Amino acid sequence: QVQLVESGGGLVQPGGSLRLSCAASGSIFSIKAMGWYRQAPGKERELVATIDSGGRTNYVNSVKGRFTISRDNAKNTVYLQMNTLKPEDSAVYYCNVEAISFREGHVEVWGQGTLVTVSS
Repeated sequence: QVQLVESGGGLVQPGGSLRLSCAASGSIFSIKAMGWYRQAPGKERELVATIDSGGRTNYVNSVKGRFTISRDNAKNTVYLQMNTLKPEDSAVYYCNVEAISFREGHVEVWGQGTLVTVSS
């Protein structure tokens, strides 16, 4: 079984920065794609950024130039550096990992979510 533990959310003023982390553990053979999604109250969950096993990244247009996704393969961890935060970035942020598990084969796992609030 593959588990994800997220950290790094919180309250920040507009223009501030936060860094989210998501560590994967368990019976992992390899990790393919890693990503971050977010869901604001009353809205659908949306993709924020993804990074594949080759380091290729993809961002939703609204965060391009402000957010940076990265991964540490040795630690099975993905990060989301969020700069110049805006109130509209407020949401619960979820980590998503696509992996190959020794026990289960191909799996897709979601983190528990971490709340980001951008407010003065």
